[in-house]
Amino acid sequence: MKYIVALSPGRNWPSILETNNYLTRRQEKGKWELRFPFSFSADETVIRDRNIMIPTVAAIIPVFNRVQILGRALNSVYAQTSPADEVCVVDDGSTDGAREFVEKNFPEAIYCYQRNQGVSAARNRGVAITTSSLLAFLDSDDEWLPGKLQAQLDALREQGEYRLVHCDEIWIRRGVRVNQMNKHQKGGGDLFQRCLPRCVISPSAVLLERSLLSESGGFDESLPACEDYDLWLKICSRYPVLYLEQALLRKYGGHKDQLSNKYWGMDRFRIHALDKLLRSGTLKREQELAARAMLVRKSKIMMNGASKREKTELAQKYRRLIEKYAAGAKEELG
Repeated sequence: MKYIVALSPGRNWPSILETNNYLTRRQEKGKWELRFPFSFSADETVIRDRNIMIPTVAAIIPVFNRVQILGRALNSVYAQTSPADEVCVVDDGSTDGAREFVEKNFPEAIYCYQRNQGVSAARNRGVAITTSSLLAFLDSDDEWLPGKLQAQLDALREQGEYRLVHCDEIWIRRGVRVNQMNKHQKGGGDLFQRCLPRCVISPSAVLLERSLLSESGGFDESLPACEDYDLWLKICSRYPVLYLEQALLRKYGGHKDQLSNKYWGMDRFRIHALDKLLRSGTLKREQELAARAMLVRKSKIMMNGASKREKTELAQKYRRLIEKYAAGAKEELG
């Protein structure tokens, strides 16, 4: 039996040349002929269901008025020991010269400008204009360590049942390294329950299959914040994820334009995500009960806060959610 596989030029070609004697080259319109049975020694080859996929990686960086630190993020992408096949900067309406900076200093990068629509729309736009089979997101205020992509590609190759891998990270706050609190500890496997209180996967730490993001509906553009919490909940409700204990990126915080500083009451976005997920009807019974309990818990906090501030309409909104989801939840309405 013979299989014909079309390959795209890129970093995978040299490793393909080192495969065993069952691989023979045929230069006809960029195609290769593979004879079976065979085994691959190429580091970045994944075989699933008798189909051969040569993975390529798109690094997607959304940015809004952060030209002063954008170079750090881009330099960390180009410093990877296993380079990304596509590097895409999506400018979400910047007015600080981001276009000129990218075109002058990183002319090989894909630059895309859009009117300001938020980080979710920017990431989704980057996904739409790239073609690689694997996606890696990098926030413009973070930076990858040089071996990030290589370690994650190796991990996905060695444990092919996973479709998403994330890693540990180094936290920097106002120039000083800080330790993560226990509640922020990362992990792998079935993460759904751990994802309910807060986001435990950082977008900058992820490498995932494009098809998985597509199946999950991408980033919710109606959410101005907690869009990552929403996405990981959807993914982790269906699939286990792979986790590398290595710290493979630096996350910088403490600056004024962080979304957590921009919006009050971040749990209101998490409640929206939980409500949407519960209404989707896709959860298993145990997952549904846990999600109901978390929504009730968070809604009670928001309701009490709104009541103290005499925001009656807002308090009633959360009371209605509590009444809707309290039945069958692990936490009873107090």
